[in-house]
Amino acid sequence: MNTTTLYTPPKTQFTLPPDMPICQVDYPHDWYQAEFIPYAEEYLALPDRKLSTITNWMRPYMDRAQQHFGDALLLLAHYYMGGEIVKLIEQFGGYVGDSYQLSVIASKRPEKSIIVESAVHFMAESICLLAQPHQRVYITNPKAGCTMEMFAKDFMVEPAFTELNQRYGKNNILPICYMNTSGRLKGMTGAQGGAVCTSSNVKKIFAWALAKNKKILFIPDQHMGENVAGWLNIPPEKIAYWPGGTAGAQYCLADQDAQTQQRFNDAQVILFCSQCSVHAYYQPEMVEYWKRKNYHVAVHPECRKVVVDVADSAGSTAYLWDYVIHDRAGTQKYAIGTENHMVENLKHAAQAMGITVVNLGDAPLAGLPGMGCGCATMSRNDPPHLVALLDLMRQGKTPDYNQVKPGDVVNEFTGVRQRLTMSEQAELIVNAKRALENMIKITEA
Repeated sequence: MNTTTLYTPPKTQFTLPPDMPICQVDYPHDWYQAEFIPYAEEYLALPDRKLSTITNWMRPYMDRAQQHFGDALLLLAHYYMGGEIVKLIEQFGGYVGDSYQLSVIASKRPEKSIIVESAVHFMAESICLLAQPHQRVYITNPKAGCTMEMFAKDFMVEPAFTELNQRYGKNNILPICYMNTSGRLKGMTGAQGGAVCTSSNVKKIFAWALAKNKKILFIPDQHMGENVAGWLNIPPEKIAYWPGGTAGAQYCLADQDAQTQQRFNDAQVILFCSQCSVHAYYQPEMVEYWKRKNYHVAVHPECRKVVVDVADSAGSTAYLWDYVIHDRAGTQKYAIGTENHMVENLKHAAQAMGITVVNLGDAPLAGLPGMGCGCATMSRNDPPHLVALLDLMRQGKTPDYNQVKPGDVVNEFTGVRQRLTMSEQAELIVNAKRALENMIKITEA
């Protein structure tokens, strides 16, 4: 990695109208840390949720923080965040990206000693793992988790590692873990010579792994694994399935019937079956509805394979944004199958260019609600969380709870955090960083 040349990632150039209503839900006070509640009270007392209203409230806090920290501060947000966050992040010198872009941005900006992320915990932890010793990483809300990651905890996946290694030999199992996993799982992957992947590079990472002639253990998700297997001409009968969640922790291959065991023996890819609840919502009937109306349908590869197969195109959040904004299909009409905040932001940004965007889930089909699906956990990073963290840090009252360390585990419901010892963190960094750096090296080769 080049850490001497200043890295400047592309801007998304959001053009969101000031009267655009935000699409995040107001949380009650008990969703905030005690020291964040005064800021939440100010926010909840605002007269409306228009972008301009929230921007005007946030601006004095953001300006003071920017003046205080200067060039040392790096603000990051994911595409899945609501409109007011992404707009302000860029206005104040920050960046919006997908999970791969956010990791690379942080690792290539060593002059940024304070990194504040508005996204989910696994992304902040990945940034932390790639960060240099002088860089500190904070998340605006540590309880911002991910359903996919929640059902692929290290204790759920460890039995798969143990039994597959024993059955086939450790040198014959090559793990690939999706970015949507904990640092502990990335450490397990790196310790066995594997790599991390994201939706933007999964095909390239899989091709690298297949060239090594080993069985691939992909953790998670089931749908992306099936999609990339299809792209690389891996037949369905060469895919085996290890159950996700707590069922994965209790699964024993040796106890399964002979047919199941043979399927594992023949498999090129073994999928740990966690999945994204947002993307699993979309159905092929939705694709067919919008195609009949001459919309180009583009979806995220976390969608079910039956959806991706009938869609016109598929790719990461950064791919989807670029594809629509530049009207790559030449249709000026797009139905997008991904997280609702992303689609709403894209809809408003594209409108100024005469491009129409709808959410794939808005198809009015019988038995379905006819609306898109948003990542509720990502939305836990709302304006009061960002404002409160930056303002408290400016005052020298930085909450320890918001600093992210390698191996941190936060209960998404109770907020209770478990932290590794310093020696355990050091060991994890070595292995997890290996998996992350493998990803960057393969992707940028």
